[in-house]
Amino acid sequence: MAVDPLRAKASEPIPIDARAAEHLRYIRETMQSAAEFTAVPGWGGVAMGVTAIAAAVAATRQNSPRAWLIIWMVEAFVAIAIGASTAVTKAHRADSKLLSGPGRRFFLSFAPPIAVGALLTAVLIRPGGSANLAILPGMWLLLYGTAIVTGGAFSVRVVPVMGICLMGLGAAALATPANWGNLFLAAGFGVTHILFGLWIALRYGG
Repeated sequence: MAVDPLRAKASEPIPIDARAAEHLRYIRETMQSAAEFTAVPGWGGVAMGVTAIAAAVAATRQNSPRAWLIIWMVEAFVAIAIGASTAVTKAHRADSKLLSGPGRRFFLSFAPPIAVGALLTAVLIRPGGSANLAILPGMWLLLYGTAIVTGGAFSVRVVPVMGICLMGLGAAALATPANWGNLFLAAGFGVTHILFGLWIALRYGG
């Protein structure tokens, strides 16, 4: 009686080493997906805080809303460059991928409030909208704090606490005189970044 070669092949047992490798791969992927995002840069946060304080000092010396806005726009790009480069460095040092597992979830949660902030800023600084610039410090701090809170849900516990502090400063900025805006920006983007950056750097590896 002839034996069906396909049936015989299908009935062959799977080698135990292949099955063990498959189980190990599944366990590793599960642990990676459940892990915290620890590449939040501590020393990078300190550097961002220092540049923000420098920007606040420079902004207070400006006589025109346009010059004030340019300083803070430049500071935003400087902060992005510092944050991105130091996060990549920290992830590489920890031998982890920045945009996989918890890192991807962090950035997917972090990005929408930042995008909303950029869009609202573009609307508020349109020609004839200079009177709306007084809203910007509070709005920036609120939305940035929201981004930190939502992204921080996938990171270490201190990160969302930082976001809550930023949101509190943003709410206070909206409730106080407009000429206090630089003070709140220095406190939020400057002092808050420095304090929490030091905590993260010393407790979570840089």
